[in-house]
Amino acid sequence: MKAYLSFFKIRFFTGIQYRAAAIAGIITQLAWGFMYIMIYNGFYKSNPSAVFVEISDISSYIWLQQSFLALFMAWIIDEDVLEQISSGNVAYEICRPLDIYNMWFVKNAANRISKVILRCFPIIIISSLLPGVYRLQPPDSIAAFILFLLSMILALIVVLGYTMLIYIFSFYTLSPIGIKMIMIMLADFFSGSLIPLPLLPDSIKDILYLSPFGAMQNTPFMIYSGVLSNMESLKHLLVQVLWAIILILLGRFIMRKAMRKVVVQGG
Repeated sequence: MKAYLSFFKIRFFTGIQYRAAAIAGIITQLAWGFMYIMIYNGFYKSNPSAVFVEISDISSYIWLQQSFLALFMAWIIDEDVLEQISSGNVAYEICRPLDIYNMWFVKNAANRISKVILRCFPIIIISSLLPGVYRLQPPDSIAAFILFLLSMILALIVVLGYTMLIYIFSFYTLSPIGIKMIMIMLADFFSGSLIPLPLLPDSIKDILYLSPFGAMQNTPFMIYSGVLSNMESLKHLLVQVLWAIILILLGRFIMRKAMRKVVVQGG
């Protein structure tokens, strides 16, 4: 356990050194947040009868998405791991007296958390001070906020379990680019990164809510913005727990099979 904690600390403190990149990210994410909210506000004004989720809730959803972008986006992956697999340098990792799945898991968690720590608070503060429909609303209640925090932790585990599959599947290919692009595109659309899932037709979103994609960023953001009641939130938390367990067990199973047959390029 101490070894994995050391890996976490090293990657975390390395990540928080990039303050200039964090400032650029904050400006970019604020711009994207404004753009998205203006687009949805225009849609709402053009057809008020079609509104089934309040624009204020969608604004909160989008600002939370921008605040915790690095925590939940599937494209935030460790390119060093993919390069190690492609080049064969992963042999050095395999030789360590450590569980390679746990090592990569904690490294990726530290990488995401370090990026978010630098960016989330300025975005949350600024968006909370904006006027009208552009404002990040406070949670409906203390209970909703507690459920939101629990859901955030579970969503991070689900995302990490999903991105671990990208690394593991790369053992079976000569280049990880195809696997990476397919899995990132699937997660971007079906997790609500491009279009918030509450805005999708019921026939689609009800299925996605039960999928691993719905258990990612969508669940905590819906809890915070009040789209889900406390009882509905508990059901979604259960779905998150199930998918976190399934993805981790699946990843470990495939990893064990890959380790038995892994061929390091160049001999």
